[in-house]
Amino acid sequence: MEIVCAAQRKNRLGEGPLWVASEGRLYWLDIESKLLEWLHPASGETGTWPLPCTVSALAQRAKGGLLLGSERGFALFDPRTGEFTLMHNPEPERSWNRSNDGHADSMGRFWLGTMDNAQSRRSGAVYRLDPDWTCTRVLDGFGIPNTLVCTPDCSRIYIADSSDRVLFAYDVEPKTGALGDRRVIAQTVDTNATPDGSALDAEGCLWNAQWGGWRIVRYTPEGSIDRIITLPVEQPTSCAFGGEDFSRLFITTARTGLSQEALAGQPLAGSLLVCEPGVSGQPSALFTG
Repeated sequence: MEIVCAAQRKNRLGEGPLWVASEGRLYWLDIESKLLEWLHPASGETGTWPLPCTVSALAQRAKGGLLLGSERGFALFDPRTGEFTLMHNPEPERSWNRSNDGHADSMGRFWLGTMDNAQSRRSGAVYRLDPDWTCTRVLDGFGIPNTLVCTPDCSRIYIADSSDRVLFAYDVEPKTGALGDRRVIAQTVDTNATPDGSALDAEGCLWNAQWGGWRIVRYTPEGSIDRIITLPVEQPTSCAFGGEDFSRLFITTARTGLSQEALAGQPLAGSLLVCEPGVSGQPSALFTG
């Protein structure tokens, strides 16, 4: 499978890819550089906005603009004007934490994970932001929560703890968002790979970017490895389906922590990559708050 550079970048920590079909744009973040970037593949146009703080996760709002998960909490962003509006901080008592991965679900909610920015304590948590802006801490004691992707019927959410190299599936009560039983879907403790961000395809399989593993892995709903895509970069961070028919898989990557020698052998580290895996994805859910 051919892996193509969609946008040559030197993102320190590229993350949070989001395809906005109404604009034909792929949005993504460079967490450490405090940047929001976008690409319009049809025209090749790109753009960048500086942000006032680190932001790690995105969702399209049904009312227009974007919802951001940031180190200061949930915020609104208007891509037309660059206006950033902070709305709610879910954990002011954990000043050492920052936001990490997050996604909207088909019921209009937004799920966000947080983590210790120094990665020295297990103070990470998972929050559910409901459309009425009620925010609930649903899980606690994580090292690095990642993925946070719900199935279209909202009966299951996939959550990784990257610090433990484990990918879980939780049962979800669709209407309330309450979490139920948990089971291990996959683990990579015997490898150099760490489960990071993910995207679901139209067949219900999960595509997981694996930090340190040079790869994207496709897991069946039962947790079996269906396919592995080898990448030209060591640190893929997340992925999202996009394009007119959602047949393209966009992949964010990172340069942070790599030596100059390692970077010399990975000229695309920190760039946005894309491939056509032969299966289509699903439209991104909208936050309806």
